[in-house]
Amino acid sequence: MKFQVIFTFDPEYQGYVAEVPELPGCVSQGKTLDEAIENIKDAIRGYLHVQAKHGKPYVAKELQTFIGEVLV
Repeated sequence: MKFQVIFTFDPEYQGYVAEVPELPGCVSQGKTLDEAIENIKDAIRGYLHVQAKHGKPYVAKELQTFIGEVLV
């Protein structure tokens, strides 16, 4: 499965925060980008496991999204 993950550098934490918009509340972090990636993978697995355990299995959504930046 593929999930869109938003990584944001947090200067106060001095590391990266990772959030999965498709899975509300599925957030993790890491001091390096690689660490944040591994941690969010674990968070996604845990999120899906808990949802399935409570009778709410994940159903993939066919979403096409684009994230970009615009200078104004």
